[in-house]
Amino acid sequence: MKKAVLAMAALAACTSSAWAQSSVTLYGIVDAAVRYVSNNNGAQKQLVPGGMSESRLGVNITEDMGGGLKALANLEHRLNSDTGTIAAAEFWRQAWVGLQSNDFGQIRLGRQYNILFDVYTSTYASFRYSPYIEAFKPEIGLSAGARQSNMVKYLGQVGNFYGELQVSAGEGTGAADKSVGGLLRYNDGTIGLGGAYLQVTDLLGKKVKATTIGGSYTSGPLYVNLSWGQNKFDQGGQLGAAFTSGLIKGYNSIAVLNAAANDVKKRDMIMGGLTYQLTPQLNLGAEYWRAEQTHYAVALANTKSKADHFAVVADYAFSKRTDAYVEADYTKYTGAVAFSNGATKRGGTMVGLRHRF
Repeated sequence: MKKAVLAMAALAACTSSAWAQSSVTLYGIVDAAVRYVSNNNGAQKQLVPGGMSESRLGVNITEDMGGGLKALANLEHRLNSDTGTIAAAEFWRQAWVGLQSNDFGQIRLGRQYNILFDVYTSTYASFRYSPYIEAFKPEIGLSAGARQSNMVKYLGQVGNFYGELQVSAGEGTGAADKSVGGLLRYNDGTIGLGGAYLQVTDLLGKKVKATTIGGSYTSGPLYVNLSWGQNKFDQGGQLGAAFTSGLIKGYNSIAVLNAAANDVKKRDMIMGGLTYQLTPQLNLGAEYWRAEQTHYAVALANTKSKADHFAVVADYAFSKRTDAYVEADYTKYTGAVAFSNGATKRGGTMVGLRHRF
């Protein structure tokens, strides 16, 4: 009897040890800012649910299965911190499960960020302390929706080189029905270089082809970035409206950058800027974006529409988790593009508070 009890105790200890290798981590960001926007049917004052970052709540799951193999999963919900409502039609903005091997890399299945978003935010992000400004993010307008559903993604690393491949199955359930693409990037802690290509196909067989390349340089308190991106749209596709109507997400002040929903032929953007860490707590940053696009409409065939965007940010960290920021931005359009109220110029500024956990 004693032997049986000892055997059961040993088995329980082994089981407890095995379960101890699993972890579930709850994480999130709560961000809110007071924002002022000019020339939006008069001046507009708002409490926006995310100035530098969109508020979110997520769960990361990791199980160490031994032998260099891990099981992974992620669920992430985006929310509006000003009203407590959901930020998008789908409750889970990310929902994927995967496996990671020390020798063979990582594979993920489900809804997740696409390779364009990955390379923009990892290799030549607009700001060192925050990849982009949530309330003013022209570069994300070139990332083909930033996420895709029904995706299989492979991630691998050899030394300082990183690669990703993605394929989204065509299931006939949404406008952005299929995708295929890849990225390659390099980062040694000082120099970051990368590029990506993604092709998205709608239910009509029409394609959007997106390309980006760029780099960054980090030295002590200084961070500098420069990149180029391009989107090409097949005429008559369903993705023109989805991928062109919101070059800037400006809460009730969305930029309409096409004369008609599916009129955009090609869009190019160059962006560059710098961040400087003035003190351990204070970061100063500035970024400039220049976009040009051509149109399919006969009346606009010889028209090249242009957009100039500029933003500056001062961010002060009270701690590792909590920071406050002051931001100012400016936009100017020429050609066949304008804001939804017909304005071609607009300024904005905001003061916000962000907490990460």
